[in-house]
Amino acid sequence: MKVVYISLTGQTRKFVRKLSMDSLELTPTNPYVALGEPFIIVTPTYDKEATDLLNDFIETADNKKYFKGVAGGGNLNFGQLFAFTAKDLARDYQVPLLHTFEFQGNEEDVAQLEKAVKDIG
Repeated sequence: MKVVYISLTGQTRKFVRKLSMDSLELTPTNPYVALGEPFIIVTPTYDKEATDLLNDFIETADNKKYFKGVAGGGNLNFGQLFAFTAKDLARDYQVPLLHTFEFQGNEEDVAQLEKAVKDIG
């Protein structure tokens, strides 16, 4: 399964590079990529601009039907706002929230997300 992600500070990119999965990094200049294969999204916690970028990607072509789940990173100091971008996408698109992690995650976070992806097929 492919991992689609955005990384504005580099933390999410560092996490995704630890995964043993193909990935696609979206950029603010062109989120309109038609993927045509199952994917999950890994997103940092950012304001509405990040959510809008990911919504643009999900709504492009048939991407929505291939969207299988979402994981989110952030800072635990955000409290209830920790990983809110991932939580919002899970709710809005009715896909599972697979995992949340702090900053660039650790080996346990990588193992947990890879297992969650394997479990959803």
